[in-house]
Amino acid sequence: MLFSSREEAGLVLAQHLSKYRGTSSVVVALPRGGVPLGHIIAQELHFPLDIILIKKIAYPGHPEYAIGAVSLQSMVLNPDIDLPEDYYLEQTENIRSELQKRYELYKGARHSIDLKGKTVLLVDDGIATGYTIMAAAQLIRAAEPASIVIAVPVASPSVLDKLSELVEEIICVYAPSEFKAVGQFYQDFSEVTHDEVIRLLADRDIEQDEGDY
Repeated sequence: MLFSSREEAGLVLAQHLSKYRGTSSVVVALPRGGVPLGHIIAQELHFPLDIILIKKIAYPGHPEYAIGAVSLQSMVLNPDIDLPEDYYLEQTENIRSELQKRYELYKGARHSIDLKGKTVLLVDDGIATGYTIMAAAQLIRAAEPASIVIAVPVASPSVLDKLSELVEEIICVYAPSEFKAVGQFYQDFSEVTHDEVIRLLADRDIEQDEGDY
């Protein structure tokens, strides 16, 4: 299965999530790649949109190989990777400094949406190792939502069982056995810019202020 773009993937996911229409739900997207999908899902189902900032910890010398993930408040690590504690501490400090700057860039003066008692639709453009979305789910759980639903167009099947222990439901359109990278399942997988994230969040804010949900 091949998606033409993140926008098409968002429309497909919105159809799979249509049963939540009319419920007390919030779409929470992972920047940057998950935001175009989250924006479309929120628009189609008339839900508010928020983001959660997570960044992977990469194996030394291999920036694409994730061995964990960090948010401003939490951290998830691969227990099978044995590296010096100093490496994790240094990476965590650097990542959190970067995430704080990015939070201010994306959110400005806007406050995060209260997730307590809500169904949270946690959206990304795909799942490879799962550490980023795992950290996101743990952080969201601390906000006491009614339930968490991971919603993605494509994922490595090897991580879905692990993730299912953390959330109430996973909606994944395609989980191919031959999985190498998320980008192989998109015709257009061009980078989502910071400006696009800011624009999409502001656009959804305007629609919400006009009573779209």
